[in-house]
Amino acid sequence: MIRSLLRVCIPLALPLVAIIPVPALADTAPVAVATLPQVMPQPAAMALTGGTLSIDKTATIVVIGPEDREVVRLTREALALLGVQRIRTARRVPRSPSETCVVLGAGDVAALATALRTVGGTPPAVPEGYTLASKAMDNGAALIVLAGRDADGLYYAGQTLKQIARRGTLPALRIEDRPRMAVRGTIEGFYGAPWSLADRLAHVAFLGSLKANTYVYSPKDDPFARDRWREPYPAATLAQLGRLVTAARAQHVRFTYAISPGPSICYSDPADLAALKRKFGAFSELGVRSFYIAYDDIAYDKWNCEADRAALGEPGKAAAGRAQAGLTNTIMAWLAARDGDEAELMIVPTEYYDALESPYKAALRAVDPRVLVQWTGTDVVPPSIAIRDAKAATKAFGRKTLLWDNYPVNDFEESSGRLLMAPYDRREPGLADQLNGILANPMNQEAPSRVAVTGSVAFSWNDRDYNPGKTWVWAARELASGDEATAQALLLLFDLEHLAPTFGSQPWQPQSPGLARVLDTVTDALANGSPQAQRSALQDLSILADRITAAPATIRTGVRDPGFLSQAAPWLDAMGHWGKALQATSAGLTAALAADPASAIRFAKAASEVEAASAISTIPGTTRPQGKVRMGDGVLDRFIRDAPALVAN
Repeated sequence: MIRSLLRVCIPLALPLVAIIPVPALADTAPVAVATLPQVMPQPAAMALTGGTLSIDKTATIVVIGPEDREVVRLTREALALLGVQRIRTARRVPRSPSETCVVLGAGDVAALATALRTVGGTPPAVPEGYTLASKAMDNGAALIVLAGRDADGLYYAGQTLKQIARRGTLPALRIEDRPRMAVRGTIEGFYGAPWSLADRLAHVAFLGSLKANTYVYSPKDDPFARDRWREPYPAATLAQLGRLVTAARAQHVRFTYAISPGPSICYSDPADLAALKRKFGAFSELGVRSFYIAYDDIAYDKWNCEADRAALGEPGKAAAGRAQAGLTNTIMAWLAARDGDEAELMIVPTEYYDALESPYKAALRAVDPRVLVQWTGTDVVPPSIAIRDAKAATKAFGRKTLLWDNYPVNDFEESSGRLLMAPYDRREPGLADQLNGILANPMNQEAPSRVAVTGSVAFSWNDRDYNPGKTWVWAARELASGDEATAQALLLLFDLEHLAPTFGSQPWQPQSPGLARVLDTVTDALANGSPQAQRSALQDLSILADRITAAPATIRTGVRDPGFLSQAAPWLDAMGHWGKALQATSAGLTAALAADPASAIRFAKAASEVEAASAISTIPGTTRPQGKVRMGDGVLDRFIRDAPALVAN
C-alpha cells in the first residue's frame, strides 16, 4: 500500500508554496531526443527545453479555479493519445509529483504562477494568451502546465496540447502564445442554401480547434434575417439556433446574430426599431451578446418609406450614411445599457469595398467607436490586401476595420462549378497592426471551406509567421485524420480546384499549378527533349494520371468526415473521369511515339472520359449559381485536347 502511494499525485490540503523535487534515481533511463512539433496556428514563441517526456499510464489533472469542461475533455483526450490509461483529478497542485501531472488554470493565481515557474514558463499577459510548458522532474515524472490569461487562453492551451499529443509523444517545451488580431473566424454570409445545423455544429467545433473566436450567422437566404426580418423565428428554428449558440460557447466561439433590414426598413419608424430590438432580444434570451446589422447589397438612391424623406431629406449617399449611423448608434446604446461590457455590435456598410472617400463614408464616421465596421478590401473579391490598403480604409471609415474576406465563398458567376481550395494567400504580413480582425466568408460547402479557412484563421492569429503552403498541407492532413496517403490524394484534389476567381476576367490564384508543371515538362520534352527525356516525362505523366484516378477512392476511404464526402461528391466523381482521361492521353502519347496505331483508340478514350466528366453538375439546391463541375480547366482539358497533335500520327 505504501509503495503504491509513492506513484500517486497526492493533492495537498493547503495550496502549494513550492514544488519539492524528488532526487533522481540512479537507474533513470536516458532522455529520448525530441523534435519540435507543428502547432496550428503557428505560436508566437515555441522552443524545446529538453527531450521526450516519459508519460505514465496513470496521470492526474489538477484544476485551479473554475473548471472548464471542454478544457478538461481536451486534456483527457491528449493524455489518452500519449498512452495514459487512468486519470485522476484534483484541485490542488501536488508538492512532489511522482507521476504525470497536468495543471490547468487561468488568471493571476499564486499556485498557477508557482507551477509555471517550476516548468520554466511565465504567466501570459494579454487577453486570450496562454503558456504551455512541460518538464521532466528530477524523478522523471512529467509536469505539464497550461495557463491562460483568461478562460479563452486556457482553452487554446488545451487545443495546443491535444494537437501535440497526436504525435504520440510530448517533448519538454515552452510555448508562449497570443493572438495578433482580436476577431478571428467566419461569417456565413453567402447566397444560396444556408448550412444545416450539422454543418454549423461541425464548423464551430472546427473554429474552436484553431483558436478562432467568432462565427457570424448571416445566410443571405434566411428569410427571417432579411426579407421577413420583422417576423419572429419559428420556435423549432429558434431552438436549433439555441443549440448552436450553446455549442459555440462551449468551443469559446462567439455566436453573432446578423440581420439585414436594409431592403425594407423605415429608419424613422419607431415600430421598425422596436421590431429590430425584439429580434435581437429573442437571441439575447439564448445567451447571445454579439449582434450585427448588415447594410450591404442595398440601394441608397431611394427610401423605403415617405417618413424617411421627411425626417432625413432626399435619398442619397450622405443621407443613407446618416440614417445607418443613427440606427446603429441607437442599437449600440441599447445593447450596452442591457449587456454592459459584453455587448458587441458589428455592421457591414453599403459601401463595403474600396477605401475611397465619399459622402456616405463621411456620414458613417459618426458611428459609435465601439462598433466594428466591416470592409472587404480593395474589391468585393480582392486579389490581395496590403497594409497600405488597410491604412486607407482606417482613414475612410474613421477606425480600424474588420476585414470581411470573400474567400473562399463561391456564390458568384465566376466561381460557378468550382470548389475554391487554394491556400489562403496574398494578404500582407503586418495587417494585424491595421485591422481589428478577419472574418472569412466560406462556401456553401462547409467542410471543403475549411481548407482556406484554416489559412485565414492561422493568418489572423499570427500573420507574421504565416506560411500558406505549410498551412495548406496541414488542412489536408486534418481532413485525412493524419493518414498520409489520404492527405496526398486530397492535395491532388486541391490542386485541381486551385483557381481563385475574382469578379473580373483574371483569377487571383492560378489553376492547378502542380499539374501544370508536369504537363509543361511533358510538352517541352516532346518538343525539345531526347528520346530518353520524352520517355521519362511520359512515365512521370502516367504515374500522376494513375494517382489522380485513384485519388477519389482513397479520399472516400480515408476521410472520416461525412460532410466533406457528401459536399465534394460531384468533384470526386469528376476527378475520377479526368484521371482516366489523363491515363488514356498518356497511353496515347506513348503509343504515338512508338508509331503504334492504337494511339487513336487511346485518344478517343480520353475524349470519352472528358465528355463524362464535363456532364457532372453541382448538387441541386445548394450552390448558387449552379453549374457544371469544373476541374483543372484551362490546364488539364487543354492538354488532353491538344495532346494528339504533339506527336505525328
